[in-house]
Amino acid sequence: MAGKLEGKVALVTGGSSGIGLATAQEFVKEGAFVYITGRRQSELDKAVKAIGGQVAAVRADSSKLEDLDRLVAQIKKEKGRVDVIFANAGGGELVPLGSITEEHYDKTFDTNVKGVVFTVQKALPLVPDGGSIILNASIAGIKGLPAFSVYSATKAAVRSFARSWTTELKSRGIRVNVISPGPIETPILDGLGQTREENQQIIAHLTSTVPLGRMGKPYEVGKTAVFLASQDSSFIAGAELFVDGGAAQV
Repeated sequence: MAGKLEGKVALVTGGSSGIGLATAQEFVKEGAFVYITGRRQSELDKAVKAIGGQVAAVRADSSKLEDLDRLVAQIKKEKGRVDVIFANAGGGELVPLGSITEEHYDKTFDTNVKGVVFTVQKALPLVPDGGSIILNASIAGIKGLPAFSVYSATKAAVRSFARSWTTELKSRGIRVNVISPGPIETPILDGLGQTREENQQIIAHLTSTVPLGRMGKPYEVGKTAVFLASQDSSFIAGAELFVDGGAAQV
């Protein structure tokens, strides 16, 4: 039986680990050829082995426009189009108000906002009518989480893009939607605390906020991305789909 993304070409930024890697794996399972990006070649090489086939890795930093130009040029030359974009690359650090530095602000906005804008804008000429663009945000975009204000603001911006771009691209039938994960078991969690003990406390607290009583798995976000990438979601546009075990819902 053909997969839901059979014959499609997809781009997953930040695809070397965590949610990005799991999503790339789910896309390939459903028949897509996937381009993944990341900043570290060694991690990309591991990801390609984990995915197994139907994948190409391109070392690129989404916040650097010259990297994005090189990425899009390679996709254009090799495939000529990209049917699905999952703008996933992003990150953040816990920095309370009073300790926010210009460096922290610039780094977070460059990766999470600038990176999303220019990934989509530069790849857009390769997206056929009826394509799907998926943006990865976070429940932080609607929650007031302590020490996460800059990160949260970037994710609120990402959510806003889906509304504006849905309107701008409606004549081409390109659907733009947002996935907002809650606490997910990814390598990013390992760096939230200053010590291992502090990190465990943060993870325990995050887990306690989830009505389903556990952290999410990266593949659970990946399967949601498959839904938004496929015709199963053909009448869904401009929406924010929460994958959070109810953490921001109740």
